[in-house]
Amino acid sequence: MTLLHDLTGAPAGTTTRALCLRLSAIGAVLAASAGTFAYAGGWLSPGVLTPARLVDRFEQVNGPHPGFRRNHAKGLCVSGSFAADGTGARLSKASLFAPGRVTPVEGRVALAGGQPYAADAETTVRSLALRFRLPDGEEWRTGMNNIPVFPVRTPEAFYEQLLAARPDSATGKPDPERLAAFFAAHPESAKAAALIKVRTITSGFADSTYWGLNAFRFVAADGRATPVRWAVVPDKEPAPETTAQAARTDRNFLFDDLATQLRQRPLRWHLIATLGRPDDPVADATLPWPSDRESVDLGTLTLTGAEPEASGNCRDVNFDPLVLPDGIAPSNDPLLSARSAAYARSFTRRAGEEKSPSAVAATPARGADL
Repeated sequence: MTLLHDLTGAPAGTTTRALCLRLSAIGAVLAASAGTFAYAGGWLSPGVLTPARLVDRFEQVNGPHPGFRRNHAKGLCVSGSFAADGTGARLSKASLFAPGRVTPVEGRVALAGGQPYAADAETTVRSLALRFRLPDGEEWRTGMNNIPVFPVRTPEAFYEQLLAARPDSATGKPDPERLAAFFAAHPESAKAAALIKVRTITSGFADSTYWGLNAFRFVAADGRATPVRWAVVPDKEPAPETTAQAARTDRNFLFDDLATQLRQRPLRWHLIATLGRPDDPVADATLPWPSDRESVDLGTLTLTGAEPEASGNCRDVNFDPLVLPDGIAPSNDPLLSARSAAYARSFTRRAGEEKSPSAVAATPARGADL
């Protein structure tokens, strides 16, 4: 009697066949797992855009800056709360929209681009990323920018745009011919760029409107889903940059101004949801929705403090746009899954790198009590 028979109590031939089948199944699982990792690394599909290649493109354009985000590298942590006024409860069952609910918020203001020590400039796209901490461990994370539409429609177009808009080392500006070729190949981006160019550029972070850009769905308690786009609109009256501001040599003037203002008083924005209709584009962030769409004020975002990035605060938060509470769901916009995957790849890379101090190292700011 063979050893296999001794161990299993079954005839050796039967056990051998069963063992072979089991090993084959295990091998298939391992092969599939290896294939998944190979795909993620881009080894099997050299022509396919992967999260790794997208992050590589940021590094190619901006140079290596270990420990920093690959985009929106220069930033400052902020904190505060969101007070719901109850109007959003009819649209979404998310707990943060319940009447009277006050939700703690932490976030980050930043400038677009992968240069963590670049000088502030009023024309650089500003961002506001927020993390809402809801009851029962739920979270809502969202990243918004002070532009009304996104400049590209697909991840592939974004990958191409990064290289097309790369500043020339001699002039410090993008190559006009390369940009023209990109816009010729992507006319939707040319239209979006025209809308972005004519936007009102305000004096700083505090008086900027920040748009979510991608479409989502609010899901009500009865299951009804409504396409939405959101923005935070400041209480502070928007004002253009003054001549004195333009003449300043402070490389961090936008961040310093925000910290100074927060030392003096809290800053407030209204979270505004624009409700889409069935024929509105939800998968194309380059297209604005018609101006007659209904808007709903969901409540007030109040920022009360700011502090430099450091271990344990916003520096270590991945503001993944697909971290959503029950009651908010993604649309089929392809940029959402691409952003989520690229953010994760960037987070993983910088998490394993040595950290350098942020360029924005102002004294922590805390506004007056509410």
